[in-house]
Amino acid sequence: MKRIGVLTSGGDAPGMNAAIRAVVRKGYYHNLEVFGIYHGYSGLINGEIKQLDLGSVGDIIHRGGTMLYTARSEEFKTPEGQKKAIEQLNKYGIEGLVVIGGDGSFRGAQKLAQQGILTVGVPGTIDNDIPATDFTIGFDTAVNTVINAIDKIRDTATSHERTYIIEVMGRNAGDIALWSGLADGAESIIIPEAYYEMDEIIERLKHGHSRGKKHSIIIVAEGVGSGIEFGNQIKQKTGFETRVTVLGHIQRGGSPTAFDRVLASRLGAEAVELLLKNQSGKMVGIKNNQIISLGIDEALMQKHTVDLSLYQLASILAI
Repeated sequence: MKRIGVLTSGGDAPGMNAAIRAVVRKGYYHNLEVFGIYHGYSGLINGEIKQLDLGSVGDIIHRGGTMLYTARSEEFKTPEGQKKAIEQLNKYGIEGLVVIGGDGSFRGAQKLAQQGILTVGVPGTIDNDIPATDFTIGFDTAVNTVINAIDKIRDTATSHERTYIIEVMGRNAGDIALWSGLADGAESIIIPEAYYEMDEIIERLKHGHSRGKKHSIIIVAEGVGSGIEFGNQIKQKTGFETRVTVLGHIQRGGSPTAFDRVLASRLGAEAVELLLKNQSGKMVGIKNNQIISLGIDEALMQKHTVDLSLYQLASILAI
C-alpha cells in the first residue's frame, strides 16, 4: 500500500482534527502518501482531493470542527454516486480510506468496503451513539460544554429562584443529558432510554420547594421531545416560574478536551494500522480503555445503550 485517504462526514465533532492529524502522521511514519478528501462523500464524488504533508496538519490538534470540512451527500447513497466515488479513488491511486464520522458515515464506508475499497471507520460524533465503543470522539468535549453552560445558568436560576429546563443534543441518545446532568447535580434527567413519569418529576420539584430549595435544573435530551413543551407542562402543573434554554449547536464547537485529543489520536493511528494489514469494513473503538476493532456490520447491528446505573445514581443524589 502506498496511498491512503481520509475524510470527515456527517456532523462535526471536536477532536476530528486530532484524528486527521493522527492518520496523516501515522501514515507518513509508514512511508504512505496521505490524501485529504474535502466535504465528505460529496467531495469524494466531485474529486475534492488534495495530498496532505506533515505541515498540513500542524497546529490543528487543539482546534474544533474539521479542517477537511464536512457535508451530507444524498448522491452517495445511490449506486451511481458510489461508482463516481470509487472512480475518484482509483484516479488518485488511493488504496485505503479512513472515514471519520457517525453511523451514517459508517454505512457509507460499508458500501465502499462491499465494492472492494479498503475502508476503516473512526467514530466521531458528539452523540456517543455508536454501538461497540465506550466513547466517540467529541462526546467528552460536548459534555464539558454543557456543564459549563449549566454552571452559568444555575447562577441565574438561583438569583431569580426559577426552574430551568435545559434541552441538550444527542439525537436519539441520552448520553450527553445523562453525563452532564449527573455531573452538574440536575434535579431530573429525561432521556430516551429510561421511562419517566411527568407526575414524578412534578412531585420531585414540589418536594424540593417545600424544603426550601430556591431553584431546580432539569435536563431534557432532544430525543425525548422539546424542552419548551416540557417547560410549559411544568409551569402549568406547578405554577413555578420556569425558563427554557435550548443549547443547540454550541455543543458541537470548541477546543477538544484532553480526553478527546488522546482518544482521537489513538483511534486515528489504529485505523492506519488496520489498512496496512489489508483489513476492511472495520471500525475502531475503545472498550475499558483498550483500543479495539470489529466489523462495521457487527457494530451497527448492536443497539446503543446507556449505563442506567448512572441514571439511578443521578436520581438518588438529586433527592
